[in-house]
Amino acid sequence: MFNGTPFHTIHPDTIDNTIYHLLNITKPRIIFCGAESYNKLKYVADKMNIENKQLAMKIVIIDGIMEGVTNILDIFQIQLQSNYKPESFKNGIDRTLAILCSSGTTGTPKAVTISNSRKIFEFYRYLGESDIQYSPSSLDWVTGLLVLITTGVYRTLRIISKEAFSVTSFLALCEEYKITWTLVSTPYISKLISGPEINAKQLRTIRYILFGGDRSLSETLEKMQSYLQFEGILHQVYGLTEMGCGATCNLGPKSKLTSAGLIQPNIRMRIVSESGEVLGPNEQGELHCHLGQHWGGYYDNIPETREIQDSEGWIHTGDLGYFDNDNYLYIAGRKKDFLRFSMKMYYPLEIEEVIARMPEVAEVCVFGIWNEIDGDAAAASVVAKAGCQLTANQVLEFVAENISENYKQLHAGVQIVPNLAKNPNGKVKRQAVKEEFLKATGQI
Repeated sequence: MFNGTPFHTIHPDTIDNTIYHLLNITKPRIIFCGAESYNKLKYVADKMNIENKQLAMKIVIIDGIMEGVTNILDIFQIQLQSNYKPESFKNGIDRTLAILCSSGTTGTPKAVTISNSRKIFEFYRYLGESDIQYSPSSLDWVTGLLVLITTGVYRTLRIISKEAFSVTSFLALCEEYKITWTLVSTPYISKLISGPEINAKQLRTIRYILFGGDRSLSETLEKMQSYLQFEGILHQVYGLTEMGCGATCNLGPKSKLTSAGLIQPNIRMRIVSESGEVLGPNEQGELHCHLGQHWGGYYDNIPETREIQDSEGWIHTGDLGYFDNDNYLYIAGRKKDFLRFSMKMYYPLEIEEVIARMPEVAEVCVFGIWNEIDGDAAAASVVAKAGCQLTANQVLEFVAENISENYKQLHAGVQIVPNLAKNPNGKVKRQAVKEEFLKATGQI
């Protein structure tokens, strides 16, 4: 960062073909990885070095010891030259600081450039040396980058764990390290309240819980709030990787618990109709955001960049939502998530919110199963809470009792599953869940 060299991060659990696809975009000169990922990265690097003869990618391992392979500790032994000077940043805040991966929920991840902007950390100026930060997000997500930078800027202590997020591990970290600030995906809030081991004592030191990446139910947030010492600890945020920062934040007013909050400084937002008309309060449309500065787009991908950002610099998020009369943002779902059954349009989220009210349900994902007569018939994969018995018929009956419209019923069925397919940072991959459902029901 300080030398002006952009870095491209990829999650170590990413499959070989996707790693190859991503590295072929940026063509890095040096790859840093853990020893456990070395063989996978060497295979990809060797393949790319052969195909791109001018490349000479070098691999450095950052933990573990492998004979004949450069270790990060070897590099630390090298003395800087006496006349060394850091690079001068010619493009200022518009230079590329990092290249992250898009979530990949709709297909192959893209390489998203992040600008060298104060927006990454300036909202978190309430942090100080007494704070202890933790986030399970890896560095390929903007939340992981945000925690890395805020730790350096505000001199906090950061807890880093290789263990995947679980209720048990999170609560143990809270107890051991007295965590005061945490940033997690919204589904993790549901996991926490579903765990029988959670109690207020374990969470007593927490002052801020930031969460985002998905919508949340008021019942879930109220249950989470009951374990916290004070109101105003839960902060729902909205943003996207392409922005490199949070766009809105809800500081936890009880009357607007499910809102994504108010627009942050130096960010512009608007709600736009299908015809391109800018809408007013309480009118639902697509959410557009403007950073107020240059965005480098998707690395080496002008067509995809032009698809998401217009000529005036507005980023078309693909998210549907509205602002209320107090300028609080509410997210209604994804623009491309809508389905049609019997010529009527519906959103999976509408049905998910109903199913999530069942006390036995921990997680739910609704998707459409297409047929040429009716269109997209709704189906659901449901995860039951630990120790709870739940049947598909119970879910079908609950939806029938709580949703009157026939086209929103679960005509394609329900499956009770042990877990939902997610990307490495905890976001549900709707298409992957659907494919597992189709396999289990013998449809593919």
